[in-house]
Amino acid sequence: MHPLRSLCRTIPPLSLLFFSLLIVANFRNYLINPVDRDQINTDLTDQPIPLQQVSGEEKLQQTEETRQLVEHTRQQVEETTQQLLSESANVSSGDWEDKPEETSYDISTTTVSTGDNNLVTAFGIPTITFSQGYAPLFSDFNILRSTDDRTVSLLLNQYSGSGFISADYYDYGFFSAKIKLPGNYSAGIVVAFYTSNVNIYDKTHDELDFEFLGNIHGKPWKFQTNLYGNGSTHRGREERYNLWFDPAKEVHRYTIVWTSKKIIFYIDETPIREVVRNEAMGLDYPSKPMSLYATIWDASSWATNGGKYKVQYRYQPFVAEFSELALAGCTIDPSQPAQAAGCADKIAELDTADFATITPEGRQAMLQFRTKHMYYSYCYDTLRYNVTPPECVIVPAEQEIFNEKGRLKGVTNIKFGRRRHRGRRRGSRRKGNPGGFGWCQGVNP
Repeated sequence: MHPLRSLCRTIPPLSLLFFSLLIVANFRNYLINPVDRDQINTDLTDQPIPLQQVSGEEKLQQTEETRQLVEHTRQQVEETTQQLLSESANVSSGDWEDKPEETSYDISTTTVSTGDNNLVTAFGIPTITFSQGYAPLFSDFNILRSTDDRTVSLLLNQYSGSGFISADYYDYGFFSAKIKLPGNYSAGIVVAFYTSNVNIYDKTHDELDFEFLGNIHGKPWKFQTNLYGNGSTHRGREERYNLWFDPAKEVHRYTIVWTSKKIIFYIDETPIREVVRNEAMGLDYPSKPMSLYATIWDASSWATNGGKYKVQYRYQPFVAEFSELALAGCTIDPSQPAQAAGCADKIAELDTADFATITPEGRQAMLQFRTKHMYYSYCYDTLRYNVTPPECVIVPAEQEIFNEKGRLKGVTNIKFGRRRHRGRRRGSRRKGNPGGFGWCQGVNP
């Protein structure tokens, strides 16, 4: 063989070997050089970066640096949010066909102006300050209170959600607040305004819910109401609805009326749902003392399109504002059952209050709301309940628009989720401890 031909045949393997050695050398340098590795992974944010081997002293130093960074970031979030709130910042929540009336809102005042819906009382019940009836439930660093203590803002960020609780339990009651929901992208977020006694009766708790479900850009918030009695969580009584306004731009009042005879959910002065107690319900009717809760939390696993869309923390903080708070009813210590005897007069007063009776005009408004805005009702879900639950009143005008799954004809992919953040109460305010505190991270229900 000619020497040149032999050399030509030898060069490609040598070149391949050379470049292979070069690649191996660079790969070894990549493995042992964290600076280069971090640089390479700049655009690969979803790829985990292997940890370096560090000494115990270095770990302690890194932990302290991380803690300081978190604290600094938390302070920045609080300062920025307070500035935005004080300037009445209004972030758009998407394009709506009917632009809502702009809301004039100042966190430092006692009055919330939303057109004609300007109330100093709630159904005749005087509003109170936060400290008069409530206390932080969890993550108090994410709770902002106005200077006059009549407005409280709950924040959700990458560190935690937040919540507050009434300082007392109520043996039946009236629970009301004006609420403004987070704007912009809100998918995966749940804001809840509800009553419960799960901290006392873990296995047999009662509950009444307003739960607001966030959405993606350009899509409106949705909400659901629900009730449980005596731990009957396996018999969910969910109803889901759309709103006729943008709750991220307008402040509206949401009220739960819970008497010994019936339950009524209101938006402003419009009743949207009524559950009348009957003997067949038995213990499924909520009847044990409950507290009022308000929370904001990450429910990415189910809240928006069955969990398809998650919370995006690049839009944080998410702020839910509660104002013109109102409570009424007989306060009671659940550990002292004998106190219930002293509640007879207040329970009777609540039963006969004007807001505990729906007028004919109110019934017409409720029917109009339900036939126009309700898109799921368990009462019409014959696949879930082959026997209609005893508290359900079948209304022909409603029944004809729902299919056998209880969904508005044409609606699919409804998913129900449990459970929200639960902080633990340490004691009642009357005992000198203003409510419960608990550390609850942004976890799925």
